[in-house]
Amino acid sequence: MLISISSAASYEGNLASSPVTIPRAVAHATKGKSTMINSDANSGIAALTITEALLLALNDANILPESEILGVLKDAATTHENAVDGGANSEVHAAVAALINRIISGGNSVRRP
Repeated sequence: MLISISSAASYEGNLASSPVTIPRAVAHATKGKSTMINSDANSGIAALTITEALLLALNDANILPESEILGVLKDAATTHENAVDGGANSEVHAAVAALINRIISGGNSVRRP
């Protein structure tokens, strides 16, 4: 199962030749920007997809239980929540924390019956 986030936006900028689904914050931040920024968005989407696949595989192989996977995700969200300090990157950290929390809520990184 691939990540499906309810607040995602379909965006056809320079990200790919076909539409991709990405978080609204990424779409807003990259729309009309240089190819380098769009390349960064592509890298982020790829990393998120690979990470989810790895988490699913670790759970399927009984290497990490669901509770540990959720713990990893919660730790990642907390790291970004704690980085929101009003600085230049606070908006990005807040958006990333919100995205991770939506992944946790949606149950996408563990297979549930």
